[in-house]
Amino acid sequence: MNDFPRLNLPLFDIALRPDADSRRGGMEVYDVLRRKWVALTPEEWVRQHFVNFLLSQRNFPASFMANEVGLKLNNTQRRVDTIVYTKTLKPLVVIEYKAPEIAITQAVFDQAVRYNSVFGASYLIVSNGMRHFCCRYTPPGYTFLRDIPGYTEL
Repeated sequence: MNDFPRLNLPLFDIALRPDADSRRGGMEVYDVLRRKWVALTPEEWVRQHFVNFLLSQRNFPASFMANEVGLKLNNTQRRVDTIVYTKTLKPLVVIEYKAPEIAITQAVFDQAVRYNSVFGASYLIVSNGMRHFCCRYTPPGYTFLRDIPGYTEL
C-alpha cells in the first residue's frame, strides 16, 4: 500500500478493498477481530499490523481479543483500541495505537493509563507501528518490559 509506511512489524497478507461507499474514495481493511470491513486510516493500518503480530508472533488467541471496546470515563464515552482478555474474560492488556507519524509521548501513555483505570488490566501496550512499548502494572506503578511477551508469559 503506497499511502502507508512500512511499519516495524511483520508483513502479512492484509485484506484491502476500495471503500464500499464510492463517494468517500478511500480504502477499507478487513478487521479479523471485528469480522467486518472498516475504513483504512493510518491508525487502523497500525492496529491491523499489530493485531497480526500478536496473533502470529506472540500466540495471542483471537477469541480473547477485541478492537474498539467502549468505556465510560468521566461521563464521556470513549473507546479502547484493543483489549486482550484472560481465559476468564478479565481484561489483561489494554493497547493504544497511534498513527505512524504520531510520536509516543507521555500524553499517549497517560491516555492508556486513564483507560486502564476503568479496566484494571495488568499490562499496557502503546504502539505507533514504528515503536512499541509494553509495561506491567503492579500497584502503585508501571514497569517497562524489554519486549512484548507471548500470551502464555503474561
